[in-house]
Amino acid sequence: MIEHAGRGVLLDIEGTTTSIAFVYDTLFPYVRRSLRAFLADRTADPEVLAASEIIAREAGAGSLTEFLREAGSSGDLRALEPEVLRRMDVDDKSTGLKQLQGLIWRAGYACGELRGHVYPDVPVALAAWAAQGADIRIYSSGSVEAQRLLFAHTDVGPLDGYLRGYYDTSTGPKRSPESYRRIADHMGRDPAGVLFLSDTLEELDAARAARLATAIVRRGADPMQALHPIITQFGEVRLT
Repeated sequence: MIEHAGRGVLLDIEGTTTSIAFVYDTLFPYVRRSLRAFLADRTADPEVLAASEIIAREAGAGSLTEFLREAGSSGDLRALEPEVLRRMDVDDKSTGLKQLQGLIWRAGYACGELRGHVYPDVPVALAAWAAQGADIRIYSSGSVEAQRLLFAHTDVGPLDGYLRGYYDTSTGPKRSPESYRRIADHMGRDPAGVLFLSDTLEELDAARAARLATAIVRRGADPMQALHPIITQFGEVRLT
């Protein structure tokens, strides 16, 4: 059991609120299966075009039009498929890829083909913390869009009502102390009043360097030596 005197709670997703297997065995394969048809069907969608523009520029092209022309395509976004799959193969964290994935997942959640996974203790803890006036927010490498969708469509019902904000890598790298300073400032809280929960030691080290309170979440894994308190489920956090 750990005690936190503040009311700010910042949560990682993968391995913390949600099984890593859900991301790699459900979400990513869904993108791969849906990608070609999605790009073919959304050639005039402004959000898809915006994400595609970023992907094209990140690939070194001067514009999406230039990328498609060099790929021998005139406006067919399916020409982006090899580049998107290549980036997914190396687990790229680029902004354009994350935006496009989020749009594909939005369609999947909307049609009921996807439901977000959370560990059983998560909804219980979110409800309890919110009842105590906690300011609960998410910080993940996945896009804000993907975060919102997951918590609005979980397998136990919508949980987004407990959350006051979302942050992704547009705020900064998760292993940079400055990112956590920005988040605490955006929350309007002293860093020491924000508790960050994650399963990744390097992220916790960065948060600790920014003066946030921290705890490492070990769900079924062997405890590691760290300068952070260790919990195995959210019920071990007590707000005082």
